[in-house]
Amino acid sequence: MMAGTLIDAHLVDYAILALYFGFVLSIGLLARRHVSNSVDFFLSGRSLPAWVTGLAFISANLGAVEIMGMSASGAEFGLPTVHYFWVGAIPAMLFLGVVMMPFYYGSKVRSVPEFMLRRFGPGAHLVNAISFALAQLLIAGVNLYLLGTIVRALLGWPLSVALLVAAAVVLSYITLGGLSAAIYNEVLQFFVIVAALLPLTLIGLHRVGWWGGLTDKITQAAAEGAGPPAEQQLESWPGQALSGIDNPVLSVIGIVFGLGFVLSFGYWTTNFVEVQRAMATNSISAARRTPIIGAFPKMFIPFITIVPGMIAAVLVTEIADLKGGGKPEGVATGAAVTYNDSLLYLMRDLLPNGLLGLAITGLLAAFMAGMAANISAFNTVFSFDLWQGYVVKDREDDYYLKIGRIATVVATLVAIGTATFAASFSNIMSYLQTLFGFFNAPLFATFILGMFWKRMTPTAGWVGLVAGTLSAVLVAFLSEDAFGSFSVGLIPVGGQGAAFLAASTAFVVDIALSLVVSMVTRPKPVDQLRGLVYSETPVDERTDPEEASAPWYRRTVPLAGVALVMVIVLNVAF
Repeated sequence: MMAGTLIDAHLVDYAILALYFGFVLSIGLLARRHVSNSVDFFLSGRSLPAWVTGLAFISANLGAVEIMGMSASGAEFGLPTVHYFWVGAIPAMLFLGVVMMPFYYGSKVRSVPEFMLRRFGPGAHLVNAISFALAQLLIAGVNLYLLGTIVRALLGWPLSVALLVAAAVVLSYITLGGLSAAIYNEVLQFFVIVAALLPLTLIGLHRVGWWGGLTDKITQAAAEGAGPPAEQQLESWPGQALSGIDNPVLSVIGIVFGLGFVLSFGYWTTNFVEVQRAMATNSISAARRTPIIGAFPKMFIPFITIVPGMIAAVLVTEIADLKGGGKPEGVATGAAVTYNDSLLYLMRDLLPNGLLGLAITGLLAAFMAGMAANISAFNTVFSFDLWQGYVVKDREDDYYLKIGRIATVVATLVAIGTATFAASFSNIMSYLQTLFGFFNAPLFATFILGMFWKRMTPTAGWVGLVAGTLSAVLVAFLSEDAFGSFSVGLIPVGGQGAAFLAASTAFVVDIALSLVVSMVTRPKPVDQLRGLVYSETPVDERTDPEEASAPWYRRTVPLAGVALVMVIVLNVAF
């Protein structure tokens, strides 16, 4: 082991890493040849097939949230963490494909804020564009921070140096090839991530005596005071360990409404990081199928992210000590161990060289996929919605392509700063869910009301967004630990529960104010709502007529039905 490193990597591990980075940069160079205008750079020329964008749709989300965040929550809370997938993702992904994607794709907008501009006008558009851009910089910092921790653990470099190196790699292929480079790398990264985490899960389960041995060890540790009661860690419902709410009925309400409806639908149906992948497809049918295809691998991701976290909680000495109330010091790093370290320590203890290199590569791939998704979405919104919309209008296409590349560089530099803020949270999942409550929950409220109620007015659009966001920030600030040391603790709910409460508050405040304001302000003329409001959009503009003759597995609704049945079975089984 190199002095000052956590992971004992050998030459074969570095060779695997080098091979992977060679592929990443080659994809960026190849994609550059096909970038001739802004639509090529920002939306891949709308030319990609559904299976490519479907895998990219999941891989773009398979970053810090899925890997370190979910393994951290698995170690801390146990099985209830699956709600982030089976309640907090799949239903919303299916709704996006079946109901909402036709409006995005059919309107030919380049971003979600641009859709808001057409529906509500410049007020809501500007608020949404600014809040989205800020959110992407903060979330890119999370991915970059975790990417830097891998480099530090592998090479023993200071975190600041590791952050710079990690940022440079992501910056290189996004700047070269734009969204095409990001999407094709995300497809590659999806398979690398699965190949990395599946052996870790199987070896870990073998070491603890498979599922029965794992449950026995968690039960024994809980009896000794390590974490929540065993039944709360080993049963997904009512999920008090995750929600932080002692009352089982209120816990279920918090998970179903706060996570399953507000946070989930707010994230998956309005987050341009995800929607952008579907909008890069070659038809409206492919765009609708993109999130549905992604739902199938998505529902099995818990088995290679959450389960390793649960294994680390009983197998890794440092994580077990932390869960038991101790404050272990990190090996090599000298910093205090947090739940975010669960996967790294499990890799250290279980994987032989070769597999270790593959696992490290998988983690690096995940964090680069997540950060690249954030940066590519940011540069689109900044270039088109903010710069072209409000700063420099009516310039040639090459000018905005250049602005997009400059925005990519600037966003990467800013992410280095936001990465240091993310480092202050012991469970990165709590931080991310709080951010989603601020930005996605009020946007979803405005979006869903405006899509199904033609009377909603442009004034209500921006008023609801601003009020919803501010109310979520206030609730988080008043909760126990949503803002870490900055929280005041007047509301006795912390962690994930505080994020659910903040998001629910944002949604309710946004809806209530939008209803009131709409009744006293003037709506848009009905003839301007075609393609933007459900009741004013003909059926043939919401569907692809060619779907009717396609086999069932290439039709949107039957494919969504199969996915829904499968996720219900998983919920019942666990």
